[in-house]
Amino acid sequence: MTAPKSPAACLIGWPAAHSRSPLIHRYWLRTLGIDGGYIIEAVPPEDLRDFVLRLSLRGFVGANVTIPHKEAVLTLSTPDARAKAVGAANTLWFADGELRSTNTDVEGFISNLDASAPSWDAAEEALVLGAGGSSRAVVFGLLERGIKRVHLANRTIARAETLARQFGPSVHPLPWQGINDVLPRVKLLVNTTSLGMHGQPSLDVDVARLPQSAVITDLVYVPLVTPLLAAAKARGLKTADGLGMLLHQAVRGFELWFGRRPEVTAELRALVEADLTKT
Repeated sequence: MTAPKSPAACLIGWPAAHSRSPLIHRYWLRTLGIDGGYIIEAVPPEDLRDFVLRLSLRGFVGANVTIPHKEAVLTLSTPDARAKAVGAANTLWFADGELRSTNTDVEGFISNLDASAPSWDAAEEALVLGAGGSSRAVVFGLLERGIKRVHLANRTIARAETLARQFGPSVHPLPWQGINDVLPRVKLLVNTTSLGMHGQPSLDVDVARLPQSAVITDLVYVPLVTPLLAAAKARGLKTADGLGMLLHQAVRGFELWFGRRPEVTAELRALVEADLTKT
């Protein structure tokens, strides 16, 4: 009798070689004692449809999806409410013989805030910088959690206006030059842009204008402590970094594929930190 094949998941991207997802999922497989696998599959756009539709035949119980395929997989699967609202999916799994999709960036963002800055959701107003795909996940999560007003600032105001129309009257588009005007009112500041990342221009936001009870979070995780987070820490403000979100967004996918809910531990964080800081 042939032994059943170990369950395996993969990361679908183009390119995808520098992802930390294998490091995270293999750590959980090892520490939870699960006989399973997680590999990277570099799939060019022209091959995506065939690859996804044959995912089960290729021996996979599910997959993560990264750039540039997050939008395209929506039409190849049955997306949940989060994936539909965000307009992108990063996790695929099978349920009742059907390929389904979700966006775990939403819960990754929220879970990281819960872990790093408890009671952050007491804020009535938040400011989100940027109006790209990550911003959609952030705005959806904030509204779902009950934040009453989300100011959305983007260098191209039209993109912020488009996103605001999608999410309704609680989201207020803001020109980039209007950021300073709302800082004294917001208790949560979220950077979803690439500003402050290694090799990118710095993010010029005056954190001194924020209330002392404000929480700052940055989705950038290279460097681990961005100039924005460094300025916030120097003022004694609570912070949540991008690495925390990266770790927390991986939890639900692992649970869907392998049937066990993993934990984001200090050991896992140290492992990924060490990998990120390799020269």
